[in-house]
Amino acid sequence: MAHPTRNTTALRHALRREVPATLGVLADEQDFAAMRRYPSFPFDDHPAYLRATERLLRTLAADGIHTTVTLFDPEDYAAYCADTGLDPDSRTSRTRYTAESAARGARVPYTGQPMGRLLALLVDAAVRHTTRAYATLLLDEAGPCADCGQDIGRAALDQAADTVLRILHLAGPGRHQLVCSVPAADEHLLAALRTDTPHPDHPETADPDHPDTAPTGSAPLDSAEGTEFLTVLAAGIARTTPGGLVLRTSTPGHPDRLRGWRLDHGRLVPLTEAEVFDAYCTDARTGEPLPPEPGVEYRPGFDLTPDDGHPTHH
Repeated sequence: MAHPTRNTTALRHALRREVPATLGVLADEQDFAAMRRYPSFPFDDHPAYLRATERLLRTLAADGIHTTVTLFDPEDYAAYCADTGLDPDSRTSRTRYTAESAARGARVPYTGQPMGRLLALLVDAAVRHTTRAYATLLLDEAGPCADCGQDIGRAALDQAADTVLRILHLAGPGRHQLVCSVPAADEHLLAALRTDTPHPDHPETADPDHPDTAPTGSAPLDSAEGTEFLTVLAAGIARTTPGGLVLRTSTPGHPDRLRGWRLDHGRLVPLTEAEVFDAYCTDARTGEPLPPEPGVEYRPGFDLTPDDGHPTHH
């Protein structure tokens, strides 16, 4: 007869392997130094802390435990403890904050990445999350249209989606990268969207490096990347601020094609071939000319006026 304690221990270990893990990481030395003011924080060397973190991640993965990693922000943590009445010098408070911040913020699944790569992914995810949150706030603040009462933010999102689909339709087959830039009061919003439009004769062509892209000929607008891109573009449309959008299209055996548009009172106005050339061949910081990129064609942006000839923005 099996010993009941052994059965209980085996069951507990089996259940532990069914529980996902969430880990907060202090990405840079400044954040790490901020946490050292708490006596219960057990580390005193940032490189050693990162090595121990990587070993833990590998151990969890070897045990078959799915781990989500998020950035641990000491400043946000202190504010969280003040708001909730928790003791910041407590391991329990740190784990609770980590779980809640991962649920509402940027996070990356651990799939065996080296620590340097994992931190780069985390920082990128955090920047994208902040960009999307701020762009969403701008859309919410746009309010209703004074003439018709329609929600300006919602209308701008619809217009942004229609515009992106129209651009990709006009661009035709190829690997496309769209970049949207919108200056705002508190920060510069920047978002990118990558997608493949396969040739009708080769529908299997997809981008193995970007699994979120769709090999079906339609933009992955419902992906996280697509939602972020549309939100940034919509913020520029809704607030009628200056901004721009560029498209790079690559097809095997042909030069890359570059096109561009500027945001003008909520509409994307195509740049001429010369304007596209100037935009790509001018140093943004110094204004000095840059040499043209080899193997690239500079082309005018497509006319994106709707078929009825009237702009869709209020």
